[in-house]
Amino acid sequence: MPHVGVCEDDPALRSVLTRALRAMGHDPVVVATAAEALRAFGRARPEVMVLDIGLPDADGRDLCLALRAAGLDAPVLFLTARDAMHDKIAGFEAGADDYLTKPFDLDELRVRLDALLRRTPAPSAGAGDGPVLDPARHALVRGDDEVPLTPTEFRLLGRLMAEPSAVVRRNALVAAAWPHGAIVSDNTLDSYVRRIRKKLEPLGLTDISTVRGVGYRWQ
Repeated sequence: MPHVGVCEDDPALRSVLTRALRAMGHDPVVVATAAEALRAFGRARPEVMVLDIGLPDADGRDLCLALRAAGLDAPVLFLTARDAMHDKIAGFEAGADDYLTKPFDLDELRVRLDALLRRTPAPSAGAGDGPVLDPARHALVRGDDEVPLTPTEFRLLGRLMAEPSAVVRRNALVAAAWPHGAIVSDNTLDSYVRRIRKKLEPLGLTDISTVRGVGYRWQ
């Protein structure tokens, strides 16, 4: 049975989703917080993930970035009551593959999950012992060391870490880190990257490289 990771803080909906997913033939791994999701999904390696955006300890979009940064590349479906266009765009820029607004029909959830599972990649090895983004603490964590990050720094670093060794273009970084429609200059982006580099230096992390005229790379 396909593993489906679910992070939903509402107990009643969590119960409904658990029963429904089992009836659909899935093996649900169900948690209530972003912190629990990072731990549980890292162990279970779900083939598809269903995330609420309004979690008690973090924004679900930050959780999505953290999961991607941790090497979980399974498709993500957001469940949320937020149906404004800028909220949907922010979700997709954070790494989501689909978006379903509450209230929703369980049959629609089923067909959307089936569609996502048809293109689910093979499970990856994960991030190992490397640094981890923690959306609940809004920090980069490695062992006992913790680097606090602002929301914008968190989203920028998450977008870079989600594609290790790949060059992430400047416009993709801006789209992930700032609200839809924000006007962000090249100097502003470069300034934030410098701030992140400075924060990571005490941990001996010099993983962000500049690809001139294109963007940045986490390596």
